[in-house]
Amino acid sequence: MAADNPDPGAAARRLMRSCGHAALATSLDGHPYVSLVASACEIDASPLLLLSDLAEHTKNLLADPLLSLLFDGTGEYPDRLAGSRLTLLGRAERVDDPRALARFAERHPASAGYAGFADFHLYRVAIERGHLVAGFGRIAWIEAEQLRFRGAASALARAEAEIVAQMNEGHADAIALYAERLLGRQGEGWRMTGIDPEGIDLRREGQVGRLDFAEPVTTPATARRTLVALAEEARSRVPPG
Repeated sequence: MAADNPDPGAAARRLMRSCGHAALATSLDGHPYVSLVASACEIDASPLLLLSDLAEHTKNLLADPLLSLLFDGTGEYPDRLAGSRLTLLGRAERVDDPRALARFAERHPASAGYAGFADFHLYRVAIERGHLVAGFGRIAWIEAEQLRFRGAASALARAEAEIVAQMNEGHADAIALYAERLLGRQGEGWRMTGIDPEGIDLRREGQVGRLDFAEPVTTPATARRTLVALAEEARSRVPPG
């Protein structure tokens, strides 16, 4: 990885957290089988997938849990190959975790309509390795310990739902400022869908936005101070246009 990006693990996590979908590669009797899936990330950036037992990729994973995910951040580039993309290698592990399921549903509200169906289950991807291509000459293999956020963030995870609810119910004006002045996104109705040690996720209808923190945040108190500081920063900026 080039010297201007000394932490490829952080760059890979930013990409995973900003993408709401990924290409999932599984094995169909030894043949590569690729499909499009909705994705979210755990607090430590481990990918979360909500899959139907009836889907071909789920049948493949039940036979062989090894998988690969492609996170594509190239959509806004005229030359798509100049953008960032991450190929993640890992193993699918079915989990019964209401907090993680709620995190996925916040990221993908439509999933709330079928998340409780008997044939849908949540899978967490146990990360093994990743291959990040961040543009010409900026290529690196990244090991699992670098791809996952390693700080102690259990307190933030426990408080996440409360923080998100408080922001959406009492501080919609701050969220609107984050979207408009820090992310350059227009339109009303932006909501916060999640907070993790490295940033917050926003959503407006089908649009999503990711706002990264300057420094990791691991406690509810620090998170609230950081959100206040971001709102103050947004207010100080001249509105776009």
